[in-house]
Amino acid sequence: KLIIKDLWFEKVPVRIYQPKPPSASQRRGVMFFHGGGWVLGSLETHDNLCRFIARESESVVVSVGYRLAPEHKYPAAYEDCLNTTEHFLSNTEHFGVDPARVIVCGDSAGGNLAAAVSQTLAGRSDLPRLRAQILIYPVLQALDFNLPSYQQNQRVPLLFRKDAAFYVLQYLNGNAINMEDLLAGSHIPVDIKLNYSKWLSPDNIPEKFKGRGYKPHVLLNCTTEVFEKTKRFCEPTLCPLLAEDKIIQQLPEAFILTCEYDVLRDDGLLYKKRLEDNGVRVTWYHLEDGFHGIVSLFEFCGLSFPSGKRALDNIANFLKSL
Repeated sequence: KLIIKDLWFEKVPVRIYQPKPPSASQRRGVMFFHGGGWVLGSLETHDNLCRFIARESESVVVSVGYRLAPEHKYPAAYEDCLNTTEHFLSNTEHFGVDPARVIVCGDSAGGNLAAAVSQTLAGRSDLPRLRAQILIYPVLQALDFNLPSYQQNQRVPLLFRKDAAFYVLQYLNGNAINMEDLLAGSHIPVDIKLNYSKWLSPDNIPEKFKGRGYKPHVLLNCTTEVFEKTKRFCEPTLCPLLAEDKIIQQLPEAFILTCEYDVLRDDGLLYKKRLEDNGVRVTWYHLEDGFHGIVSLFEFCGLSFPSGKRALDNIANFLKSL
């Protein structure tokens, strides 16, 4: 049912999934950025997932094989995703895609890249506006690794709390030397943290998510030497939750998937609140029994989880509504 081609956009490998049956009108286009902590993952690991999205939503899906850390540090992955999206937005007619219906989508680190690309393109008048962003348990900040979900799910597979810190440091610095500082919260000065607390605070997370042994975390200070290595975490292209309101207000509508048993759950909840507070429409889907990585495990080595399939069906339905 699909025609699949491997191409290059702006020196970046992409795989394009096009539904075979001819379409009377132009199709939707989905730019897909895979997860894997910016370190793992490829066009292959997310092939089943992209096939499913293309088939079920009858959309053209472009999966992006962006450069990986630690060999290629931030902002390499972000730049590859941005450049391929700009290329696609400028060439939609070659793929039978409606330029007004292009969506960015990604899981985990890919959700981070999709959010960052959405923010960068929000203010651009030279390209068609993105229609929507689909963020599947996205990583959206690296200032606070002691949010309720980080405490509650610190040893829940497939993403342990310490792994989340490890990956984001690999992406930023190509090493994980400051991992203990990140976990303790002593990698960003208190005044800077307080500056962002209006957006990044447990107070913005609904009470019902604060059980299961959560304890408020004491703010620790940070040495200049450590901050030198971690200050780029304050850049919204790395941590999209920290973007200014004027950028957030211009964003396209969002679909955000969160899982109860996931250290990244609260990143999604905090971003949902920021978008809604700024008048951006959000479709939120929460898997009460979900864990990190459940969606990319779709038909992976014969595994499949019913709740992962439910999430995918919801994503396909959201796409069909656009």
